[in-house]
Amino acid sequence: MAEMIRHTNIDRISNLPWDVLDTILVHIPLKEAVRTSILSSKWRYKWTGLSRFNIDDKCFPSYLSDKVLRWKVILKIIHQVQSNHGGPVEKFRLAAYCMPNHCDLDQWIWFLTDKGIKELILKEFDSIKRFKLPSEVFSCPQLSCLELYGCTIMLSPTFRGLNSLISLNLSHIYISSDTLESLIVNCPVLERLTLINIDHSTVFKISNLNLKYLKIDSKFEDICLKNVPLLSTVDICLRVKPRHSDQGKACNLVRVIGCLHGINKLILSSNFLEFLAYNDVPERLPAMLNHLLTLDLRDARLDSSKVVKVLLSILCSSPSLEELIISVSPLCGFSFLDFQRAECLVDLYFNNLKVVKIRGLLSTNHECEFIKFILAHSPVLETITIVTYVGEIIPNSVLLQFEPASEHVKVISLRS
Repeated sequence: MAEMIRHTNIDRISNLPWDVLDTILVHIPLKEAVRTSILSSKWRYKWTGLSRFNIDDKCFPSYLSDKVLRWKVILKIIHQVQSNHGGPVEKFRLAAYCMPNHCDLDQWIWFLTDKGIKELILKEFDSIKRFKLPSEVFSCPQLSCLELYGCTIMLSPTFRGLNSLISLNLSHIYISSDTLESLIVNCPVLERLTLINIDHSTVFKISNLNLKYLKIDSKFEDICLKNVPLLSTVDICLRVKPRHSDQGKACNLVRVIGCLHGINKLILSSNFLEFLAYNDVPERLPAMLNHLLTLDLRDARLDSSKVVKVLLSILCSSPSLEELIISVSPLCGFSFLDFQRAECLVDLYFNNLKVVKIRGLLSTNHECEFIKFILAHSPVLETITIVTYVGEIIPNSVLLQFEPASEHVKVISLRS
């Protein structure tokens, strides 16, 4: 029995190899990892050697809401790590509402760049003025994920690119158009790009042979997508106004969307649809969007004949479409009737369309005609969901009188 008791007193965990301990500690909240320092003298500084640090709201007591005091807590953690860390730091994530001191934050970022950082995520903190991101960040050879909030980006003249960067997320960033273009084109393995509320950039130009995902919610005067053969998902909420110098240019729909031949999912929102409608919208795009499976229009002003032309042009150019989602801008109505006799619609059938969702209708005759058209031209349609904002819902009995092409279609009519 005594022999058994002696064995249970052995501290097996403390003697585990550091890579095993690191794997264990990075999977618990940082607050709990820090608490291991009270276990014994061996554990006092073990947490400071972690390869991954995630500082979020869980690191603070629930009563601590002051953003300045929160930064002081973070700074204490940073100083402990800087004093005792001996190995690499692969990931640092700051996602806690606080007010960083820019000098302290700069020094910490310099420390991380020397530690071979692979994932750097700075977001959700409060900043009265944007801090200038140290240019050393853009010389980290192993950096694969970069997510930045509330800073100014200026590239060094010696910038040669981020050859390992796969994901780039910029939010509330001050960056010039030329700098943004240079940054993107010099990330040869970049797959995911997200831009939210970008300042100081007037024109967005992109050329990247490896990019697969693009999300933009920002304000630009123009957008140019070229040399993006692998781009499969595009989500654009772009607040733009055509410039006078754009007169005589090709239709924006053809110029911007018409080149995305490999796209699978296309999400377009509000004002950007009006931007695409600038200049003459063709009945069909010059080249078909043969791989487009999902078309999602959000907050669309379908009382605009030009926007409806954009919708119909994309539909006529997407033979493989399986899912159509339309959210109509509140109280704007629907202008479809004018295009019923368009030649491109006569023989247009959605032979792969299975799911249709339309939200925000006003139950007008024009809207009913559009629904009738979709039902009559979709032979494999499985479900169509219609949500009205104002007035009575459209009864299923009425919708089924439209003679659907699909024998198995399920019609769902709701009131929001």
